[in-house]
Amino acid sequence: MSKDSKEIHKSHNVTVLLYNVVCAIKYRCIVIDEIVDKVIKEVCMKLELRYDLYFLEVGTDLDHIHFLI
Repeated sequence: MSKDSKEIHKSHNVTVLLYNVVCAIKYRCIVIDEIVDKVIKEVCMKLELRYDLYFLEVGTDLDHIHFLI
């Protein structure tokens, strides 16, 4: 399946399901820098390989993370 495709084709169904997940850091402390951002994105890529999910976007700010799954 292409990541640009909006449909997920499986053996018995076709789905379009998107989740927008926002994770805030406790007390909104500023802890996300370039190194943490890189590690988060690497972990997301490994999760894609292990489980049947696709991260369309992963965005970080200084005190929260956005996932479009």
